[in-house]
Amino acid sequence: MSKIAQNKEKKKQAILAAAKSVFLSEGYSSASMDGIAVQAKITKQTLYRYFPSKIELFQATLQQIGENYNDRYSQHLALESTRDALIAFASEFMKFHLSQEHIAVQRLLIAEAVQEPEIVQRFMRMGPDDTNRSLNVFFVERFKLRQPHTKIELWIGMLLAPRSEALLGMSVLNEQQIEQHAIEATDVLLLGIQ
Repeated sequence: MSKIAQNKEKKKQAILAAAKSVFLSEGYSSASMDGIAVQAKITKQTLYRYFPSKIELFQATLQQIGENYNDRYSQHLALESTRDALIAFASEFMKFHLSQEHIAVQRLLIAEAVQEPEIVQRFMRMGPDDTNRSLNVFFVERFKLRQPHTKIELWIGMLLAPRSEALLGMSVLNEQQIEQHAIEATDVLLLGIQ
């Protein structure tokens, strides 16, 4: 990568870091491109060269948050043992969905859904397509299921159940509790398939 390309990437990462900080602390509606530019230590003109609108910057920020995790939990599906693969996936999946960052994004979307419906629509369009495809392939290959969608949805629902308490400000599961929850939810799934 050339020096110019490195500098552009460095600036883009600074913008995304500043945007994440501002969006998660102030909310989408209250966040300003001026404030993000100041925090990123760039001019507003430079910010608009990288991201032409606040909604595009918000979407890029969400994508960056998700990309950091998607590959991490999907890679576990390559493990030889089906149960171990599912438990490893489930644990990583839960760690992301119970992370402070993800909980903050969910709260922001809930709080601003009525006033700023476009941010929720953008978030939903970004959906976990790669993860869904990976899980579908895994379930078809490992369990010989033709239509695994409902089983996957039910399992994911079990994995995400503790998130409701976290969204309400109650305690979040620690790593050991996440592992135990992942094991129990996966064992329930496996009982239902076999």
